Amino acid sequence: MAKDSSFDVVSQVDMQEVDNAYQQTAREISQRYDLKDSGSTIDLSKAERTVTIVAPADFVARQITDVFNSKLIKRGVDIKAISWDAPQAASGGSVRVVGRVVEGIDQACAKKINKDIKDLKLKVKVTIEADKLRVTSASKDALQAVIQFLRDQDYGQPLQFTNYR
Repeated sequence: MAKDSSFDVVSQVDMQEVDNAYQQTAREISQRYDLKDSGSTIDLSKAERTVTIVAPADFVARQITDVFNSKLIKRGVDIKAISWDAPQAASGGSVRVVGRVVEGIDQACAKKINKDIKDLKLKVKVTIEADKLRVTSASKDALQAVIQFLRDQDYGQPLQFTNYR
């Protein structure tokens, strides 16, 4: 019998790259003429995996969010890795926007991915393991087809494929 091949479907974010994007955005806020004296701030909490933007108006908060997203893209981090909350009113008439770094595949998304793979009717076996999925098959072509299918789908978070054997 042929040895089965497998790969893992994971959702990971390099927090060092997020930190670098945060540092660049903070520097740009302090230097850009339209943001310099606006009283806007951006904070990164690595422990809680959140980015908090405080700005005097919703428009300015969106500008800072766009700057941060562009820095993430330049650093190779998928912007789907940050889940932004709706703007909230903060003290002094300012606006607070919180973004959470999405990492790991939650159970609901894992079940949806599992169902979508099974609907392909390929001879593959999918196992949900905590915050990742392992896809196993005797055929490497079937595994390649699953990878291509998952790349074409949108599950609201970036997916990576690791441990391909």
